[in-house]
Amino acid sequence: MGEYLPLIIQLVSGAVGGNIAGSLMKNASLGTLWNSVAGILGGGLGGQLLGMIGLDGAEAAAASSSMDLSSILGSVAGGGVGGGVVMAIIGLIKKSMSK
Repeated sequence: MGEYLPLIIQLVSGAVGGNIAGSLMKNASLGTLWNSVAGILGGGLGGQLLGMIGLDGAEAAAASSSMDLSSILGSVAGGGVGGGVVMAIIGLIKKSMSK
């Protein structure tokens, strides 16, 4: 379970980040469901990108067999930012295609 916890945190925070971005960008919002879906996708991608450059803290959590505050915050930040960015990109593409 310990190796999946950072991913779960990233996906949940991605959904939250997607909905926050949707509420801030009303003209690019996809609706609650699709903001969440885009956010989950972005949260997973954001977490993976941070993992590739070594900033997610998952390796430290795996090595110590417990997640510390910095690895949790890294997962939340990566997931939330990734979710918001992907939702914004998809929303702006949808908006430009509807014109």
